[in-house]
Amino acid sequence: MKAVVVDALNEFSVQEVSLDPPKAGEVMVDIKATGVCRSDLSIINGKIPLELPAVIGHEGAGIIKEVGTGVEHLQVGDHVVLSFIPNCGHCFYCERGQANLCSSKDQAYGFMLDGTTRVKRGNEDLRVMTQLGCMAERCIAPAISCIKIDEEIPLASAALVGCGVMTGVGAVMNTAQVEAGSTVAVFGCGGIGLSIVQGARIAGARQVIAIDTLDTKLEMAQKFGATHTVKGEQAQQFILELTEQRGADYCFEAVGIGALMQAAEAATRPGGTCTVVGVGGLEDQFVLNPFTLPIFGKSILGSMYGGCNPKRDFPRLLDFYREGKLDLDGMITNTYSIDQAPQAFADLEAGVNARGVILYD
Repeated sequence: MKAVVVDALNEFSVQEVSLDPPKAGEVMVDIKATGVCRSDLSIINGKIPLELPAVIGHEGAGIIKEVGTGVEHLQVGDHVVLSFIPNCGHCFYCERGQANLCSSKDQAYGFMLDGTTRVKRGNEDLRVMTQLGCMAERCIAPAISCIKIDEEIPLASAALVGCGVMTGVGAVMNTAQVEAGSTVAVFGCGGIGLSIVQGARIAGARQVIAIDTLDTKLEMAQKFGATHTVKGEQAQQFILELTEQRGADYCFEAVGIGALMQAAEAATRPGGTCTVVGVGGLEDQFVLNPFTLPIFGKSILGSMYGGCNPKRDFPRLLDFYREGKLDLDGMITNTYSIDQAPQAFADLEAGVNARGVILYD
């Protein structure tokens, strides 16, 4: 089968690899769609560390082809969305309703949950991203990473729920818990930022301010529900003028840059909430003033995977989609074959897409 393999930092290509059958608690998935996400790019460029060589891909949907022993809730032919964090249901975090932090994700980083791999290149074992490696024609996935969905939902649109849309909409609804009638500012309008914009609209925010450096991204943000758009360097003054010098009730950073996190915190009103969604580099930092933080009473939150429980929240978002509240189809601005993966990543870096999606025959 074909898969996108990263051999070294900034070196990746489409290669032929082989796939072993699923073991106990696993399934084989015929991948039908894979979202091209900045987190995949972060594996390629080393921003997110992963021992290489490895197959990337963590935002996907497909059809169950084979079921390993012990799997009872899935069967061949089921349509599924993949969660890039398994949900074991019994660890410290799962028992406390924090499935997005499930401990199983850390058991075997780069491998399956048993510490081995199912992907080979000749006799060489390959690691996989988030126990999936779904930028490939097929993948082996933990059954606890697969959420069954209705067959009438297009798999290309459903795939986006597996990462970017869940991360963005969940940050609004689960993490920050945005209230109706509020003012929301979104710093960065890539796939996650645009999903935050959609989440804010669904939550009933009165004003949704989209901030980016690219006019194309700001135009996309308007399409998905932003009431105001502004270039990055003008954002602070614009937000203050719009809110009688208070700042926004809720600010979201959706890129993963320390300086932008700093700007989002500064644009948050006293008593407001600043939520960091973007994943920054290990050496990057932003500063909180120990005097003003308690004086202004702001809340600074981190949001991992939109604070989601995939079993609960994937169906919820797909219900929004069927009701016409969440535009998944419009998020897909370009599609690619797997052989066009290099172009898909070039377009990602150029800011061409809301979301690019790789489709498979």
